[in-house]
Amino acid sequence: MMTINYKIYFFCLFIFPILGYAQNSKFIDRGKDTIHYRVFSSSSNNPIILIINGGPGLDSKGFESVAKELQKTNTTILYDQRGTGKSTLHSINAKNLTMDLMLEDLESIRKELKITEWIIFGHSFGGMLAAHYASNYPNKVKALILSSSGGIAIKSILSIDINTKLSKIEQDSLNFWMNKINSGDTTYHARYYRGKYLASAYIKDKSYVNSIAHRLTQVNFKINQLIIQDMSSMNFDCSEALKSFSKPVLIVNGKEDIIPVEITEETHQIFPNSELVLLDNCAHYGWLDHPRKYYTSISKFLKSINSQFEKSSLK
Repeated sequence: MMTINYKIYFFCLFIFPILGYAQNSKFIDRGKDTIHYRVFSSSSNNPIILIINGGPGLDSKGFESVAKELQKTNTTILYDQRGTGKSTLHSINAKNLTMDLMLEDLESIRKELKITEWIIFGHSFGGMLAAHYASNYPNKVKALILSSSGGIAIKSILSIDINTKLSKIEQDSLNFWMNKINSGDTTYHARYYRGKYLASAYIKDKSYVNSIAHRLTQVNFKINQLIIQDMSSMNFDCSEALKSFSKPVLIVNGKEDIIPVEITEETHQIFPNSELVLLDNCAHYGWLDHPRKYYTSISKFLKSINSQFEKSSLK
């Protein structure tokens, strides 16, 4: 079994919650479990976008602002990954937390809504799950948007060292609170301060540090570790399958992300029909550090996809 430490399990998690309200909130019965999803309706007939949040081990609340922004041109869907938020899981164990079961969850939503093709937006770990979905269900994907994705292979995230993004004081403070927690202190206070000193690696605009720190207290680390262990045991690697994925792909990353630019560029090289946008002075959350350029690049990409969709609908 792979030993997971904070250098790994924090590789792709978080964003703070911004209040937003979906028009529809529904549940899908998955035997003993349920999957909760929300639909942010749009008046347009453009392709539907499924948003897969970062994690694993965190609900979708932090992505409501993204869903509402993209709702301006497309209907968007948010869902809580298995065992998080309002999605229930009867037992949190290795058998019930696998990448393949997470694919089945996505397919259950698609079938429930009778969607033939959709655009998949994946942020961080969500980008890895999006790549896994595209490699297994390429005909169900109209286009991909990979936002600060962890890459398309497990080896990518195992090479990440968050300490390189922290000052010496932040590293020492983080280690102090990690040691407190590892010694049995699981209070909100300890978890908050661990998150506070870790958050600086994820954001350039420090006005968001406290909000991200609070969000970091909400992660389910057991789910996080079990999914990463599954990725390791299956030697997660979508690169060969995705070399033949010809649908349009947009890759957006900050130049100062915890995900090294080299990983992003490798992902770009795999997809034959991909566009890469790198944001200056930006870390893991483009819509916070560089919202205008982040959303402009996505809007331009969606406009192209939607235009193609409209033309094909007229035939």
